[in-house]
Amino acid sequence: MARPSDAAGPKGRSAVGGAIGGAAIHSARVVARAWRGPLETAAEEILSSPEITQILDRALAGPLPEQVAHSLIRHRVVERIAQELADSGQLDQLIQQALESPRTLEAVDRAMASEAVRHALQRALSGPELRAALASQSTGLAQQVAAGVRRSAAEADRHLFSRRAEATTGVFGGVATRGLALLVDSLAVAAISLLVGAAAGLVGSLVGGIRPHWLAGILLGGAGAIVAAGYFTLFWSTAGQTPGMRLMHVRVLTERRRDRHLTLARAFVRTFGLALAIVPCFAGFLPALFDARRRALPDYLAGTVVVYDDAD
Repeated sequence: MARPSDAAGPKGRSAVGGAIGGAAIHSARVVARAWRGPLETAAEEILSSPEITQILDRALAGPLPEQVAHSLIRHRVVERIAQELADSGQLDQLIQQALESPRTLEAVDRAMASEAVRHALQRALSGPELRAALASQSTGLAQQVAAGVRRSAAEADRHLFSRRAEATTGVFGGVATRGLALLVDSLAVAAISLLVGAAAGLVGSLVGGIRPHWLAGILLGGAGAIVAAGYFTLFWSTAGQTPGMRLMHVRVLTERRRDRHLTLARAFVRTFGLALAIVPCFAGFLPALFDARRRALPDYLAGTVVVYDDAD
């Protein structure tokens, strides 16, 4: 005959053990809740005691903080925490919340309104480093623009030039390049003439003005012609190129010996030829479209050629 305990089997013993364990856990929870308040109070009293404070003070005054910091660095604790925050997306949320916080905006406004920040900005904006950087950027931009203009002008010269002498297109300056150089030089001459006219007007106002008015007009026109003639003659006879030609990387040389600059007389003759070429609606430059060396009327009269600075 089987005993009752044997009839229960392992399932019966497991149920009994579970019931006993559940009762024990429940009792432990009840005891923990009952003692939570007194335990927290006792822990607070212990931590706030002068002895604990002295122990912590001595510990912080010793090498413990440095050792903790070195341990954090050695084990890359901060990097791991930051990586965990970044992977979970919480770092972005924290940064966004910090940036949108009214306190952050107030702190930024106070910082920008402070005298120290204003002085720092003034020193930074007026410093030589910033001026040098701006000058470098401006110079680089101007060089890029000038290089682009030169390439476009050279390409236009190749398209405008006569097909029968294409072998010389990379040596002699064409109509487009020389036209842009002349435009720049014309602006420079106009600016100089304006300054001369303003100076003459100022001097004339000191003596009551120039009478009659037609005489003043003739004098100003003559002064402009003298400025233009002196401008081209001076630059061609000394540097071999005007500022406009330097911008376009072309220069004037003698036709027979291209390694020589123009004499003063030859430069004056070329200036006179330039005026003759401009007067009939720039018709004096048409021969440059067909001549093998791209010579125009000023070149024929003065025996010169216009070549690129980088020509072989």
